[in-house]
Amino acid sequence: MAEPAFEKIAKYKSGIVPILYRRVPCLRKGGIRFTITGHSYFNLVLISNVGGAGDVQAVSIKSSKTRWQPMSRNWGQNWQSNSYLNGQSLSFKVTTSDGRAIVSYNTAPSNWQFGQTFQGSPL
Repeated sequence: MAEPAFEKIAKYKSGIVPILYRRVPCLRKGGIRFTITGHSYFNLVLISNVGGAGDVQAVSIKSSKTRWQPMSRNWGQNWQSNSYLNGQSLSFKVTTSDGRAIVSYNTAPSNWQFGQTFQGSPL
């Protein structure tokens, strides 16, 4: 945090400020959301509204013509697949840091388009 911003919430004493973090459960409404961007051979999926532990450890994707395939973390909660999945319905398996695996079957229909967001299974 920049010093001027920090001075809005506390007095400046030294350059190092110890901070304690504590994870708290996230409250949310509805199911996990999957926003699909990218292009034909690069599917980037933003995963949001996870709730529970809140942080995603692993994601797999399955189309109507493939088996489960692991996705790799691109950055933040954006996960990528380099498979051609156009024209196929998509299912997702999301594993959170507390070990829970949530499977959302047929989340995106076969006529999905890049830029759309779909809601999957609730946690």
